[in-house]
Amino acid sequence: MTTTQTLFPRRQPHADPQDPHLFNWAKNAVLASKNAVIHVENEAQLQQVITAAAGRVRVMGSRMSPGRMLKLSQPCDTLLDISALRGVLAVDEDSVTFGAGTPLHEVFELLTGMNRMLHASPGVIDSQTLAGAISTGTHGQGMQQSSLADEALRIRLVDAAGQIHEIDRQQPEFAAAQLALGTLGAITAVTLRTRPATLYTCFKSASSADNLAQDLLSWNQQWAFSKTWWFPDENKVHTWNARESSADEMALWRDNHGDLVEREKTDTQMNDTVEKTLEQMHDDTNIVDENGKPFRTVTRFKDFSDVIGDIYQVFCRGIATPQINIEIGIPLARAPAVIARIKAWHQQSHPHMHYPIILRCTGPSDAWLSPAWQQPTCFFGFVVYYAEDGSLSEEGLAFLRAAEQLLAEEGGKPHWGKYFDPTLYDWPTLYPQWTAFQAVRQRFDPQGKFLNTFMAELLS
Repeated sequence: MTTTQTLFPRRQPHADPQDPHLFNWAKNAVLASKNAVIHVENEAQLQQVITAAAGRVRVMGSRMSPGRMLKLSQPCDTLLDISALRGVLAVDEDSVTFGAGTPLHEVFELLTGMNRMLHASPGVIDSQTLAGAISTGTHGQGMQQSSLADEALRIRLVDAAGQIHEIDRQQPEFAAAQLALGTLGAITAVTLRTRPATLYTCFKSASSADNLAQDLLSWNQQWAFSKTWWFPDENKVHTWNARESSADEMALWRDNHGDLVEREKTDTQMNDTVEKTLEQMHDDTNIVDENGKPFRTVTRFKDFSDVIGDIYQVFCRGIATPQINIEIGIPLARAPAVIARIKAWHQQSHPHMHYPIILRCTGPSDAWLSPAWQQPTCFFGFVVYYAEDGSLSEEGLAFLRAAEQLLAEEGGKPHWGKYFDPTLYDWPTLYPQWTAFQAVRQRFDPQGKFLNTFMAELLS
């Protein structure tokens, strides 16, 4: 059975650059000895390394995931760096093929340069590699799209025997390969469907949370993209709703040299709420820099205004900062009941929070292991930031534990690339295709070469 002992690890904010160990991005977990990392320059070399590996193999991507996802188990294990496998490999009328190690920000920049975009809304940040993003279920917001994995038309990977597979949507195992947690093999290339680039106007608003359950459904039905931050302590919500821009709005964007346009009229309705949130964050983190990254994630809600831009300018606005982030997907039809339960829990226990609850809804996913498989889903996100010394607020962690327990009881499914307590979930019950996925994994990797200890326990 998987354990929770490393669920909320302390981080080392001032790790010695001479340390022989490689940490994950957040510096809260040692992944391996630096000597265990092999940088591959091309697919042929990748095949050779995998075939010759004496132990297990994991692909590290940009190391944004919790450490347990990537941590090597034995000295003979290998951590693969595929960052050299990047850039555009092929282009046709409706799709673009990228090297799997291409960072998302490069994917978005390259597509924008072609006057194209993905059908899916981007995630909050764009530091992940393409392979890592689709393998863990990175998603945005909007009912007419789902995760980045659902934009894949073809996935190329090297299996445990060093053999190359081109898996497309016509093959039954494609739904397993879309979101496989790095357990089928090392992805080398991904073909993504594209569409002509479109501009969006995002209308930002503040309102009472009294009718949040009904408002959330309405916003997601009426707008192309919708994202909400819920501040239970203040009983307020801040919402971004976006639609395609009008001709006049597109002209404003062009006149601004293609940069994000911030409309002149600003709204101060969130300012008092933001100040109270910042005060709580200061108390919990002891970060002295008033412009510290955690604080910038909420100060953007002050004096807010509507904006015009492409989808990446509007929604890919996150600030990568070390945190414990738990995100649980709930079937959209159950979201109102879950919101009501959270409200009742908050009113009764007044949990300690220093960041709002983030609500993002998506359409159904085709990937077998997606929390949104075959059904519209609302993702509830909970965040606690690290303190200056690498510690975490105990009250904040108590809030995270209670929130995840509540959503797990409601049938929630955790985002694979974020933090979660695996002991709360019955995977075969939550994922009807669990056994089918296991069969595909066994065929591609019969000896478990791509499983570290955590992944082996998770999939056992």
